[in-house]
Parts: sequence; C-alpha cells; structure tokens
Amino acid sequence: MNGVLFPAGANVLLQIALRTGVIYLVVLIGVRLSGKREVGQMTPFDLTLLLLLSNSVQNAMTGPDTSLIGGVVAASTLLLLNYLVGTLSGVNRSFRRVVQGEPSLLVHDGKVIEPHMAREHVSMDELQRALREHGIAQCSEVALAVLEVDGSISCLKYDEIKPDANNHLVRRRFIQKK
Repeated sequence: MNGVLFPAGANVLLQIALRTGVIYLVVLIGVRLSGKREVGQMTPFDLTLLLLLSNSVQNAMTGPDTSLIGGVVAASTLLLLNYLVGTLSGVNRSFRRVVQGEPSLLVHDGKVIEPHMAREHVSMDELQRALREHGIAQCSEVALAVLEVDGSISCLKYDEIKPDANNHLVRRRFIQKK
C-alpha cells in the first residue's frame, strides 16, 4: 500500500516531471500543427482524437509509477507549463505567433482566397455558415473574412467600414459609387 501512495524516491518524481514536460511540448506542437478550430467546432473525429490522445500519453508521462504523488507531480508540471506558456505568450509577440498562430485572410474584397482556405482546412460550407451567422448572404458582400487564431471566422461587411477610414476598401467603394 505504501508503494502505491509514495514512489521509490525523488529520482522517480524528477523523471515524471521531465517526461511530462516532453509530452506537453509534443502535444502542444501537434495541436498547433493540426490547425485552428474552436472547441464548439470540434467534429466527433476531433473529440475522439483528443480523448484517445490524452489516454495514450498518460503512461508516457508517469511510466510505471501509479502513485498519488506521481499523478500530482504530472498534473502540477502540466499546470505550471501551461501557466508559463500563457504568460510568455502574453508578453512576447513572436512566441505568441509560434504558439497560437496568426489570423488568416479567407475573403478579401468579396473574393475567396482559395489557397488560404486550403491551407487552413476551411471548407466552403464552413465559410458560408460563418457568413450566414453574420447575416451575410454571399461572399460579394464581404469586405474581409478572417479565420482568427481561436478558430472563429470574423466577417466585415462593406457597410460596416467607417467612411472616413483610410484604407483601400473605403476608397474602392467610394470610386464604385461615382
């Protein structure tokens, strides 16, 4: 019973912390490379992957140690690393870009940017759904549609652009009216 609650020694705990750190880094990179998607936009495949992934890395983090303190060390390491990544993302713009990515322009001046859609794995159905959610019937009504880093799609209609704004979309709209 004592071996279940407390591991053999500090060496085991250090191994758990290091293994957990490596797994955190690998999973973070994998999630970052898999693309942008809101939790609400997760497909059943995404949810299945997430559940299986968490189960598959558990043993890699703790190894044969199934003690209470081993689990606490693994959980504490994950929480600490998540806090550090969040803090560093808040103060370092370059690091934030690497970890979170950058917004991607999907529609510009009423035209869909196919290469960006393909790179971000956004289907026309998903784009059209986002447009409908913003009360937009067709792409030609869109000044800008952006896939944000959180996986949501922001849309800006021409009539939402301030007439005194100094950008090419305002100038183009003014020229079209004349």
